[in-house]
Amino acid sequence: MPNPFNQEIIPRLPDRRDNGENFFTYLMLATRNRRPVIQWQKSAELKRNFELYQGRNHALSQLCIQQNPSKSIADFWRQIAIDNPSSSAQDWEPENRKTLALKHLASYFEKNCYYAAREVWSKSTESPWEDYFCSARVFIYNSDNLLRLLRSYNISHQTSLDTYIQQTLIRFIKSESGVRKCSPWRLLTTKSDIELHEALQKYGYLEPDLSQFKFARKYFKQVYRFNKVNNPTIRQRGQTWPDADSEDFQAAAECYNAEKSLPSAPHEVSAGASISGKQMQAWIKICIAALQSYPKFINSPLPLEVVQEKDPQVLSDELGLEKPHIEEVEDSDTKATEQSYKTDSAFRKQLESFKPEQHTLLLLYYGAGFKQKQLAIQLNMNQSSISRRLDAIKIKLLQAMVEMSQPHQWVADRVVGWLQKDFRAPVHSDLIQVALVQAIKELKSEEQEVLRLRYGQQVAEEKIATELGMDVLGVSAIISQAQHKLQANLIKLLNTWVNDYVEKWLVKFYKDLILAAGQTLDLSLGGKDTSQTIDNIVQECLQTLISGKKGE
Repeated sequence: MPNPFNQEIIPRLPDRRDNGENFFTYLMLATRNRRPVIQWQKSAELKRNFELYQGRNHALSQLCIQQNPSKSIADFWRQIAIDNPSSSAQDWEPENRKTLALKHLASYFEKNCYYAAREVWSKSTESPWEDYFCSARVFIYNSDNLLRLLRSYNISHQTSLDTYIQQTLIRFIKSESGVRKCSPWRLLTTKSDIELHEALQKYGYLEPDLSQFKFARKYFKQVYRFNKVNNPTIRQRGQTWPDADSEDFQAAAECYNAEKSLPSAPHEVSAGASISGKQMQAWIKICIAALQSYPKFINSPLPLEVVQEKDPQVLSDELGLEKPHIEEVEDSDTKATEQSYKTDSAFRKQLESFKPEQHTLLLLYYGAGFKQKQLAIQLNMNQSSISRRLDAIKIKLLQAMVEMSQPHQWVADRVVGWLQKDFRAPVHSDLIQVALVQAIKELKSEEQEVLRLRYGQQVAEEKIATELGMDVLGVSAIISQAQHKLQANLIKLLNTWVNDYVEKWLVKFYKDLILAAGQTLDLSLGGKDTSQTIDNIVQECLQTLISGKKGE
């Protein structure tokens, strides 16, 4: 694994500029002129919280103007974290004040992590210094660990809280390194998928890499534990976690390839190519590097290996971390508002042609929430007639919406555009793309394989034909057939969404009318004479609809 840090050089710990920074900054390792350096980075969340207390809490504001008050300020946050009965919460304090207090203290103890790691490394260079440092930070940013230490500390002891924490960290690092618990292989196999996902994101990776890396780690863990960790011929309990070898990576890659096309595999994995043992090894190294650079609860914006003296925008571009343009977001919101206004206008225009008895039916069904059986009794009609009339009314609104959206004119282009642009990494916040991913799973296996090769791996149709033992025309036919199936599936789903939208619109429109009429008449549907009340409210609603129609 590439490591820019020379084990013989430990970067100098820079001073923090003021009292506040001791409690809302964290350390980030970087390189400058090919040498390791440490930088303090501010946490916006902790800075806001510190300034809130500094402005509203007299005790903290007084501590901040003293000389060298850091230890007293640390005790201030300690009292909040351990829930001292004498310090009750104020109205202005955040609900998660204890959690924030622990984060302030973890920030303060960053320096103790540094000195503890330096102390251990000065006597044992079995592991790189930054591994010891990482181990200490993982420990101190674990809220359970830190809270336990704060509660066990006796303030009457001569040892200061700083010293107490640092000595504990030294013992912890020695314990971890004694049996190699801070081994990168153990780190890789014990972290959750959520932690790995967050670490890789901070490391600069996006989809489809995120899904592929996590899927690769899943099978590497199984192989590595079976071959190495739990194999008594190689490792006894409590011994060093051995390094993985080429056989482990190859076996894990074979598992990855065998499982990648199963329905349970993420789409981003299925859409990609099979991998080799070397590719598995490279991905696992990236996972380890990301986890080492992103301990739990540490919001480091970038990992050790990529933080250089570069322009922020250049670095962002290299990592592919694009930010949406404000104009694009505003334009999207404007279009959505315009579309909603057009739909509402079209629906209201349809309602103008409805007769009073149709409005009465809709007022009772959608506005008052009557069931069809209740409607049949209220209106002295049979239930089948009620159902047919409701369907006929809704069909008019559905037709109005379909005429506006015209899905047959754009669905084909949308499907082809998604296949060509976003097939490898669909946007899961886009409902249409989510629907297309699901539709892919419903295709025949041959169709799925051709689409994966053509759009997932960008293989030309001629090469696909050769690989699958068929002619080019056959490949083109399969692609065209699959596209038509995806289009049909999407149109079917869109029809369901349109139907749901119409239902919700009718409920809102007529329920608002019922509520407004009830307020005007000072009547409630929950009253004793419900039958007379609903008649009065419906008549008031009809008057509103008629007067509104005349006014237009």
